[in-house]
Amino acid sequence: MTRILKSAIFVLAILYFLVDAFFLKIAKPLAVWTAKRRLFVGLRKWIVSLRPYPTLALFVIPLIVLEPVKPLAAYLIGTGRLTAGTATLVLGEIFKLVIVERLFRVCRPKLMRISMFKWCYGFWRQGVDWLTSMKAWQAIRRWKAKIKHVVQGLISRLKASRKHGQLIARSRSSI
Repeated sequence: MTRILKSAIFVLAILYFLVDAFFLKIAKPLAVWTAKRRLFVGLRKWIVSLRPYPTLALFVIPLIVLEPVKPLAAYLIGTGRLTAGTATLVLGEIFKLVIVERLFRVCRPKLMRISMFKWCYGFWRQGVDWLTSMKAWQAIRRWKAKIKHVVQGLISRLKASRKHGQLIARSRSSI
């Protein structure tokens, strides 16, 4: 395999996982919110009652069914259907990650009893740790923190100026 092809595959793999990392920020709070709904309490009890291998099957099904969302979205975007492709990517990824995040939180102890799953999870964790330890990743996190700080400062100044403007308007109207 040529060096260029290897590099391209590496970049695509990183982008592939960054999409999940991005959408996970949205999916986690949504998964926590759905877990609190009464409808899901009974479902959670049923899932907890399963043995390890049925639990693994239940965990893998959403991945198998919903993982093709990314290539489908890329195809739609590549064929000029930007809105449909973007909507497919956003909705499919959030839906997949909400389900997988919730299932993993509920099923992790049982899944870790399966040696192959435990090994795969350890391998995946090493990959995530390696990626997040990269200088480029750290730089992006610092930029993100700086941007967040600046945006929060702008928002608080905007709120303060609005409040100040309202106070001035009230004092003028009382005169």
